[in-house]
Amino acid sequence: MKPSNGAVRVGVFGLLGSGNLGNDGSLEAVLGHLAAAHPEAVVDALCGGPEVVTARYAIPATRLHWYRGEYRTASRAGAIVGKGLGKFVDVFRTAAWVRRHDVVIVPGMGVLEATLPLRPWGFPYALFLLCASGRLFGTKVALVSVGAAAIGSRPTRALVRLSARLAAYRSYRDGPSRDAMRAMGVDTARDEVYPDLAFALPTPRASAVGDRPGPVCVGVMAFHGGDDDRARAEEIHRRYLEGTTRFVRALVEDGRRVRLLTGDEVDASVVAAILDAVDSPLVTAAETTSLADLMAETAAADAVVATRYHNLVCALKVGTPTLALSYAAKSDALMAQMGLDAYCHPAREVDADRLLAQFRALEQRSTELRHTLAERNLAVAGRLEHQFTALAAALFPTTDPTPAHALRKAP
Repeated sequence: MKPSNGAVRVGVFGLLGSGNLGNDGSLEAVLGHLAAAHPEAVVDALCGGPEVVTARYAIPATRLHWYRGEYRTASRAGAIVGKGLGKFVDVFRTAAWVRRHDVVIVPGMGVLEATLPLRPWGFPYALFLLCASGRLFGTKVALVSVGAAAIGSRPTRALVRLSARLAAYRSYRDGPSRDAMRAMGVDTARDEVYPDLAFALPTPRASAVGDRPGPVCVGVMAFHGGDDDRARAEEIHRRYLEGTTRFVRALVEDGRRVRLLTGDEVDASVVAAILDAVDSPLVTAAETTSLADLMAETAAADAVVATRYHNLVCALKVGTPTLALSYAAKSDALMAQMGLDAYCHPAREVDADRLLAQFRALEQRSTELRHTLAERNLAVAGRLEHQFTALAAALFPTTDPTPAHALRKAP
């Protein structure tokens, strides 16, 4: 039931608390905004890792899927039956959860893309149930600064297109995302483009610069290509790992300290493989559990080379010269937005020699690029204020929200 005191009931939805730091950082940004601008709101979550979300953010949370093995491959008859039954049960579970809310926010994330392997009956189906339930019960569903991309699979594309059409509010984290949804047949005339929500998180103080060169942060990923690359997944991963390992070894041969970063729990195997292959005290692995941790690591670095999107966001936000091992248009768009589009390298074809040359060129322009990033971050901050103001107008029209700049004061 909705609160009897008239407070607005807000739900947050997604693969949150599931080990992906970028997803959780987007949630943290939205919760910070709600606490500052709508302190009366009652917030809970329907998410992938409810225990983690409740423990970390102190909000009630419900498991996204009835069947706990949803994202494991079902090969046995019992698992197949369980998954099928779960799809049926989730129709009613999702509808009941949505009905209790005035507003549901999907905070950032690449919920309208399949740049990584994705099955239509997984998250795309869950998102469709959410948006359809919102339309049925009059609950406003907002897709806020989300990522989108062209999708080859017809069933996945159909579910994503329907979900976007049924949402009450849509904004995108880059222009290519909006273009992709327009190409899928979604009317995007009123949809805006804003920076990724993680840019709204507090920025750590810059570390003091010492006499000796600082570390180089290398953000790695358990990268196997996208949804259309399943037949070549292992080959893509092997080439990515070999190229990245050669690059790290070259940095070590130059006497550079290297900090290996991840953005998801699944990346740990790549870190272990590189540590084993290079076997040098100059290479260490950072233990990060949040985007704040990632920002602290990248702020202390002389330069960053990273694959995961939110590794890039963190490095760019703190103003550290960054080179992207790009696996999707979203990374290229982000680097262009921040003035570093010349420093992208394809993750599918990592050439260690060419990557090293790009890295050295990046370091030669370090001072200039830090000034560029400072200017771009000021522009990003202004756009984020506009995002939260527009969101309040669309979702909370009867309230008098605190100005969006109050977000900076959120804990």
